[in-house]
Amino acid sequence: MKKGLALIAAGSMAAIATPAFAQDSDFSGPWIAGIAGYDINKAGSSQDDDLNPDADESVEGLTYGAAIGYDVDMGNVVLGAEAELTDSTADSDYDNNFSTFGLGTVDAGRDIYVGARAGYKVTPSTLLYAKGGYTNARFNFVGSDGTTDYNERLDTDGFRVGAGLEQKFSSNAFGRLEYRYSNYSEGEIDFEAEDIPDSDRFDIDTDRHQIVASVGLRF
Repeated sequence: MKKGLALIAAGSMAAIATPAFAQDSDFSGPWIAGIAGYDINKAGSSQDDDLNPDADESVEGLTYGAAIGYDVDMGNVVLGAEAELTDSTADSDYDNNFSTFGLGTVDAGRDIYVGARAGYKVTPSTLLYAKGGYTNARFNFVGSDGTTDYNERLDTDGFRVGAGLEQKFSSNAFGRLEYRYSNYSEGEIDFEAEDIPDSDRFDIDTDRHQIVASVGLRF
């Protein structure tokens, strides 16, 4: 009798624990997250000045913002789509006008990203993933050629790839640590004055490296 009661109790505990475990290991559904991390922008390979490395000025700072997305848990594999809006504190030294890292003397501004990711569960609550997609970054172009002062916005298009690790803290809360690389290959000057049209699109080559952490909730 005692043995039978023990078996019933053990079975009841397993029945309670199994749904909780399944819920904690599920990465499905919509989510929202806050983002913060390190941001560095520098010359791409075609703009890099090997003869005068001092001209390859980079701008560094803090990137911060928010992301939303939706994941589909397929067992060991998780697929998802995501969108992100961030800003940055990275800026140039304005005393060195028109020093270059592929753009000129700038402040890094808002960045819009839309992409997809694919992950593999290394444990029931830990996801290793890769990502990629489209990024549109704005840089505030500031400087002087000695005759004319400029203060315009430079909008750029490019791609982003990255990889990261997501850890579930509970059935809803999670944290991520992620590295991503972006390259911007096209840009246009967005003039502030309403009666001046934007410039034609032109080629650029600017690299962006970021290491970010995020905390979010899945619904």
